[in-house]
Amino acid sequence: MIPLVDLGIQHREVADEVRAGWDSVLQRTAFVLGDEVRQFEEAFASFAEVPYCVGVANGTDAIELALRAAGIGPGDEVLVPANTFIATAVAVVRAGAEPVLVDADADTMLLDVGQTKERLGPEVRAMVPVHLFGQLAPMEELLDLVDGRDIVVIEDAAQCHGALRNGRHAGRFGLAAATSFYPGKNLGAYGDGGGVLTESEEMAGRLRRLRNLGGEVKYEHPDQGFNSRLDTIQAVVLLAKLKRLAAWNEQRRTAAARYDELLDGVADVIRPTVAPGNKHVWHLYVVRVPNRDEVLARLHADGIGAGIHYPIPIHLQGAFAYLGHRPGDFPVTEAAARTILSLPIFPGITVEQQEAVVGALCRALTS
Repeated sequence: MIPLVDLGIQHREVADEVRAGWDSVLQRTAFVLGDEVRQFEEAFASFAEVPYCVGVANGTDAIELALRAAGIGPGDEVLVPANTFIATAVAVVRAGAEPVLVDADADTMLLDVGQTKERLGPEVRAMVPVHLFGQLAPMEELLDLVDGRDIVVIEDAAQCHGALRNGRHAGRFGLAAATSFYPGKNLGAYGDGGGVLTESEEMAGRLRRLRNLGGEVKYEHPDQGFNSRLDTIQAVVLLAKLKRLAAWNEQRRTAAARYDELLDGVADVIRPTVAPGNKHVWHLYVVRVPNRDEVLARLHADGIGAGIHYPIPIHLQGAFAYLGHRPGDFPVTEAAARTILSLPIFPGITVEQQEAVVGALCRALTS
């Protein structure tokens, strides 16, 4: 069996450091907002080359709290890609706003700039570009669209830890970048976790209050907030993994390049496109194939843990039926949902494993 992601390899590399860190937390009983949370926030902010990181409970909260801290709420519309995980749109709704969906670019699967321009109606107050699969959205073009307008940009950076666009990390384009540390991410905790990166001291202060029931001082609550704090034991894991993230991302790039070589010339396989100016971190290696469901079933039968990201677009989910969309409204996203296939990729994947994946894929396409 070749899994879609093998978290055991990473764990074995950090196990001793994590165990020592957890022992320290247990001895000090510093379970909530312990010193390791501050250490991780500072370290991750430094890694992303922004002044501030605020740790929260999960990636969905990170988007919601960033929107709320930016003043987005009831009566506001927020542009969101149709081609993303549902949490992006759910966070908009939880903030009290209404998601306005935008189709994907046919080559990169990122937010389409042309349709974004068309969807910029008078009630749009925010945009949440998603840095999908490990590369950043076309931020310069998107920022040009909102230049001079009262529209906030909150980046969804859950899949791009360490990725660059023209030398800049997520968090250096919009007002803030919300991210997730779900276990399978490039930088993953041992449970849920999230954070918000920002260059704004004012924004960071609001986020610290919002995550902690509206205040930073015990029993003082100047704002109405939430209970959404990054656990100290998760900060220990993230600190250990962050030291190795750059090397692990380089291993992902090597693996992606190897897939490109192995799949070169394979009929019926469309390999992923890297947008100019992007340094990809390959959270996922997503190809497109015909008869995807049959191909996926054959891969699973062969012991290959391939996956689909994402099989049902947001506008066709029951949770968002009230938006009134129908099949055909977002044709690029819908075509992707029928054809995309995520191949196993993770730090430590071997040449032999990748050759086995491609061999199984070729058999599945021709059988």
